[in-house]
Amino acid sequence: MKTTYYIKLFVMIGLSVIVVSCSATKERGDISIPMDPTSTITDVATHEETNESVPPQSEEESSGEGETNQEEIELHDQLESETESEGVIDTENSDGEKLEEDNATSEVIVKQGDLPKGFVYLDEVIPTAQFEMRYYSDYNFVGTRIDGYLAPLAIGTSEMADALLKVSNEIEPMGYQLLIYDTYRPAKAVQQFLAWSKDTDDIIMKDDFYPNMEKAKLFKSGYLSSKSGHSRGSTVDLTLIAADTKQAVDMGSPYDLLDEISHFSTKQITDAQAANRQILQDVMVKFGFKPYSKEWWHYVLQNEPYPSTYYDFDIQ
Repeated sequence: MKTTYYIKLFVMIGLSVIVVSCSATKERGDISIPMDPTSTITDVATHEETNESVPPQSEEESSGEGETNQEEIELHDQLESETESEGVIDTENSDGEKLEEDNATSEVIVKQGDLPKGFVYLDEVIPTAQFEMRYYSDYNFVGTRIDGYLAPLAIGTSEMADALLKVSNEIEPMGYQLLIYDTYRPAKAVQQFLAWSKDTDDIIMKDDFYPNMEKAKLFKSGYLSSKSGHSRGSTVDLTLIAADTKQAVDMGSPYDLLDEISHFSTKQITDAQAANRQILQDVMVKFGFKPYSKEWWHYVLQNEPYPSTYYDFDIQ
């Protein structure tokens, strides 16, 4: 009898220990639920869809995971922001159009250097000049890069470059620098302009560059020519910019706006804008350039060295 009593007592004590141990484990949240070793975090979604129960987390565990997830999100956002800020630079061209330049993919321009005799790269002659070669980009009246413009480089005759250097030196004490849009232009580019003018369906850039003109009349109106002085190497399209801010001086109309407001003597601009045009014209004329009445930005070297030769080599 005593033996039976002690056996029952030990069994009861053993069961009590097991119950207490299970209760303590449950309170600590240490009870594990076996899971398929191939399962991923998407198992949670599976539980929800099939209405299977998902083991609840303790408040302490839930809070800890929330803090960790928040820190990871903040770190990800910070790294993404830094990457974007390092990779992309927001800039504006002289007409205020916003541009983006990707540092990681920006091309390296290597000058070919094999220029015809008498031609030079203008940046090598005029160190303070700025350049925005519009026909190398797609922001022009055609809406695409122009034939023959293989690099965003300004090329011209040495005589024109020397004259522009004198202009640059003259305006420097006035707080200005030159911004050059176009110089030598291959003859093939002019032929592209001519072909483009005959395509009456292509008016994608009309609002920006010829809002009040029919494109078929741009040649007859004197804005474009079947043979351009630019192809002789001594014609330049340019404006003035402030030396400190690099902002273009207000000339009353943007470069290459083929419209009456771009005529030098138009009455559609303010006195201040007209005065700015006059500053540019005075200094250009002083050093041997001839203005063009319908385009305030267009100047031809009067004593150009090749007045009858129209070149067609690529800009590179």
